Amino acid sequence: MEKAEITLKEDGKIARLTDKTFKLDERIGEGYFSANYFIRSREIVERKLPGHIVTEQWFQRNEKAVVCGLDESIAILQKFAAHPEDLEVLALKDGDEIRAGEPVLKVKGRYEDFGFLESIIDGILTRRSCVATNVKEVVEALRGTDCFSMADRQDDYLTQSGDGYATYVAGIKKFSTDAQGAWVGVKGMGTMPHALIEMCHGDVVKACRLYHECYPEAPVVALIDYHNNVVRDSVKAYKELGSILHGVRVDTSKALIDHYFDDKDTSGFDPHGVCKELIFALRKALDEVGGKDVRITVSSGFTAKKIEEWTRLGVPVDTYGVGTSLIRNNTLGYTGDLVAIDGVPEAKEGRHEVDNPRLERVKLLPR
Repeated sequence: MEKAEITLKEDGKIARLTDKTFKLDERIGEGYFSANYFIRSREIVERKLPGHIVTEQWFQRNEKAVVCGLDESIAILQKFAAHPEDLEVLALKDGDEIRAGEPVLKVKGRYEDFGFLESIIDGILTRRSCVATNVKEVVEALRGTDCFSMADRQDDYLTQSGDGYATYVAGIKKFSTDAQGAWVGVKGMGTMPHALIEMCHGDVVKACRLYHECYPEAPVVALIDYHNNVVRDSVKAYKELGSILHGVRVDTSKALIDHYFDDKDTSGFDPHGVCKELIFALRKALDEVGGKDVRITVSSGFTAKKIEEWTRLGVPVDTYGVGTSLIRNNTLGYTGDLVAIDGVPEAKEGRHEVDNPRLERVKLLPR
């Protein structure tokens, strides 16, 4: 079967994707995931109203958003619409910034050929664009600082590949799991969870040594907050491990105050969790013992707002690990509307076809 020519923008270049990229579920074509009234409407149109040419457009209502899911939606049209070569498809590109009410996708053709896919496309565009919009806000806040996605633990595991794709499109290209990077060919990364340290009876250095013995070519990043004494344990780890220690990750719970502050005045700031005062102290302590090359990663509750503040103030973070805020912050929803039939405007009150000169024609091919 030939594939549609669909595109993903990446650093100004165009990469060709196919339906295989998205691992499309064959049951989409059976209507399994479509709202039932779309299936019945298709049957009615096939029997009683066949052959009419309709125009459908998809839009959302947020004033500043990032569209994603278009390539996946086009792949679905290519694979599951009847006679895809007869459809006229206009679309923006994944990663484009969009306005409220701006059509991101238009499809013109026989209703019975593609109409049952409306709610599938609504859902894809909604989920992918929500994630991409969240990620874009984080990327802007990062000001070029490295970041990886830890969002695998924040939702059903079946969302990982789609969310990872949207995350990649919006600018974060490192992930915790292979599934998150599956659609774009990126493997998961990471060193150790707290569980490995627990298996070593709380010995962080031992956990690092075991990791290095098993994966000698991989950089060792110690999850350093196990004893809630980040500065002390980071210095200890560096003194015992030397160049083996590539970095440390601080993941202190917001419910805790690191023991570094036990004998210090904290009246001028909130010392809970991963606070910037702790990271400044950690960098200073590592530098003083010769660990200038030890990288600092932070995680636990980071949002675009917090990252923006930290990067603006120059908090010495080399990498941010971000999870919840990549998939939870923004809420937007797409609507697909029929706006014309046989070339004549026809839509429910309040809706009409909206011109968008930014849309580009996408050629679908015969199956």
